[in-house]
Parts: sequence; C-alpha cells; structure tokens
Amino acid sequence: MRFWVLLTGLVLLTASGCTELTDAADNRAREAAKSAVTPIVQERYPGLPVAPIVDCVIQYASLSEVLELARAATLGPTSETHRVVIAIAARPDTVRCIAQAQAEAFVAERITL
Repeated sequence: MRFWVLLTGLVLLTASGCTELTDAADNRAREAAKSAVTPIVQERYPGLPVAPIVDCVIQYASLSEVLELARAATLGPTSETHRVVIAIAARPDTVRCIAQAQAEAFVAERITL
C-alpha cells in the first residue's frame, strides 16, 4: 500500500514539474512569436498602438500557431506568417480584445490629471 502511495506522489510531483516546464516553454515561444508579429502589425495597422494588438494576437493564437510564429521569429517571416497573423487577428475573440485594448489606450492618452 505504501508503495502505491509513494508512487502516486512521485507521479504527481513529476507531472507538476512537467507542467512548469511546459509553461516555461510556452511563455518563451510566445515571447519569440511577438517579435515576428510586431512588424506585421506595424505594417498592417499603421498609427495604432502596436503592443496591445500584438498581445491580443498572441493571446488568441493556438499552440501550433505560436510555434509557427516563433519559428518565423528565428528564420524570418514568410507569406504564411502574414496569413497566420491576419487569420488570428480576424477571429471574433481577437477582434474584441483589440477593440477593448485600443479603447483603453485611447482613453488613457486623453485623460489628464
């Protein structure tokens, strides 16, 4: 019985460590992906604050899209990179995120204390 309790505990600890490792890798990939998305957003949406748009695109990208964008950050963007960014930006959740972020930026720029 003790063996099974110890084994279960070990499995849970190992799984917990894997989750932290996976989260760290995911965060690194998302940070790398931002550097591929930023110039595309600058080109596509001139005059708008770029960082909130990039954040929304990365937030609503799937894992495979994040990995594709992170790869593009290393190897250079392609027409597929542009297509992926535009497709993510066109999703309803991403559009809402961008609209909210832009509204907040607009208000913040105009509030004087």
